[in-house]
Amino acid sequence: MSQTVPPAPRFTAKGMATRSRIVESAASLMFENGVAGTSIEDVQKKASVSASQLYHYFGDKSSLVRSVIAFQTEAVLERQGPFLNSLDSIEAFEAWRDYQVERQVAKRSHNGCAIGSLANELADQSADARADLTESFSRWEQPIQAGLAGMKERGELRDDADPAQLAIAVMAAVQGGLLLSKTQRDAAPLRVALTVIIDHIRSLTTDHAPAAG
Repeated sequence: MSQTVPPAPRFTAKGMATRSRIVESAASLMFENGVAGTSIEDVQKKASVSASQLYHYFGDKSSLVRSVIAFQTEAVLERQGPFLNSLDSIEAFEAWRDYQVERQVAKRSHNGCAIGSLANELADQSADARADLTESFSRWEQPIQAGLAGMKERGELRDDADPAQLAIAVMAAVQGGLLLSKTQRDAAPLRVALTVIIDHIRSLTTDHAPAAG
């Protein structure tokens, strides 16, 4: 399912470039300062557009925020795509974990998750934004569940393993780990959270043996 976004009129190539610049500027500001801490004037300045230009593409701040949600969702999924599209083994999950942790180390655990940060701020403020964010998390969760389902279909997971429930647990570990890492400015909580859920998945494999170390 594609990301839900407000319908946009057709624009010229130049117009689309301007619109994209506005969304990217808003996404950057909202990631750093939060939605409430980002004003329309802030976006205008960063994107180098006038108020009339901004409102030509976005009728109000809510419309802009929904486009930011879509932008950040695509960015997260594209960045993780090579890992998410092949999460069908314990080794693949470990490689994905290592990528996530290394990214946090490089960022010094600043900002946390682009989607999670928006959800934390908007889930109780806007029904439309909450619906968009629910879909964002669903799109992130789907390849995780698909990979686990593939493992089960190949007989690598026990019959009592539930790919849907495990995928939810993996997502909870990611989001909880990122939040703790952001708060503590330390990637260790993310590594621990993902390692624990991966070890649980390992315990459900048909050829399970105790993990080394």
